[in-house]
Amino acid sequence: MDRVLVHNIGMLATPRGFSARRGEEQGRIEILRNAWILCEEGRIVSLGSCEPPVTEARRIDAEGLLVTPGLVDAHTHLIFGGWRQNELALKLRGVTYLEILARGGGILSTVKATREATEDELFDKAWDALDEMMDLGVTTVEAKSGYGLDLDTELKQLRVIRRLNEEHPADLAATFLGAHALPPEYKEDREAYLRLLCDQVIPTVAKQKLAAFCDVFCETGVFSAEESRRILETGKRFGLIPKIHADEIDPIGGSQLTEEVGAISAEHLIVCPPEGIEAMRKAGTVACCLPATSFYLGSTFAPVRDMIAAGVPVALASDFNPGSCPSLNLQFVMNLGCLRYRMTPEEVLSGVTLNAAAAIARADSIGSLEKGKQADLVIWDAPDLDFLGYRMGSNLARLVIKKGKVQGGWLRGLYD
Repeated sequence: MDRVLVHNIGMLATPRGFSARRGEEQGRIEILRNAWILCEEGRIVSLGSCEPPVTEARRIDAEGLLVTPGLVDAHTHLIFGGWRQNELALKLRGVTYLEILARGGGILSTVKATREATEDELFDKAWDALDEMMDLGVTTVEAKSGYGLDLDTELKQLRVIRRLNEEHPADLAATFLGAHALPPEYKEDREAYLRLLCDQVIPTVAKQKLAAFCDVFCETGVFSAEESRRILETGKRFGLIPKIHADEIDPIGGSQLTEEVGAISAEHLIVCPPEGIEAMRKAGTVACCLPATSFYLGSTFAPVRDMIAAGVPVALASDFNPGSCPSLNLQFVMNLGCLRYRMTPEEVLSGVTLNAAAAIARADSIGSLEKGKQADLVIWDAPDLDFLGYRMGSNLARLVIKKGKVQGGWLRGLYD
């Protein structure tokens, strides 16, 4: 029997529950001192403090350090061809994201590279990124398509996500984002592309069971609120759960759509207005905020304190992509959550574990350390939770355990 006992835990810190935490609850973390966790067949069977049970098990000594749930990155654009380092000089000269897009750069340049890449090339590139993410403490990753903008390439991206989920130790959740931009071949005919998405691509994605979620980039120059509603409602008819990129640059009504379509999450929300926060509260939508993108673009930061005060559950994610956030470091995102969103370390922990799991409909199985949940956890090179928000620039993930097996961290070689 595959049994693992993690013992001598100085501090075990975890949110509790099977749904997103909101308001004051987001900052309520259970702390156990001198703790232990017993895992069997990839699941937590018991945990507690003081003396661990006497049982036959592989033993991992946490050496008095901090243990938390494995991190969940609930918003990434993991599958893409090429990079966009050539845009850095433009951004330094003040050229905006939408101006770069209008010149045929931005998303459209990545679309070209992704269309040209083979499925195996995309798979190998994403595998390496997942390895790096897992070494940083991430055990579950949401991954979007959206760099194909045609039927064949969107399906190619989603097949890569499915292969990774089957073969890589990390768990992946697939999101269809065909409405990421208007492809160049449809520049003069928006309606034709909307028909392609709604009449052909979404039904095919659903029929092949390649995604659980449908997302749309609701933004000036991309898709309007009405177009976004049409796409998300079509996705719902085919069993895809709505997500929405909203209020990243301009507040054009994306966050207000969350209540209308029943979105599980709204993403970005940098300029989210009060009425959008209220709509998310009513809908129970998880606000998935991306501080590393604000940092990279030099833009403002989402009004997270207002969201928490209003009772909106907040998740934090990397937004890893080749243009607006070429970083997959969720530990850095946690630092920014404290320093720029003014979140407490406890609120941040909920944001990258249980609330992030809720944003991808997996809070019933991951996101907290509780009996019956998947044995995904991190032993940190840290004495307490405050240390994770305080230290920055170093990888503090000492060991990363996925389904009861050591799969990452900078000490994993000693435990393979």
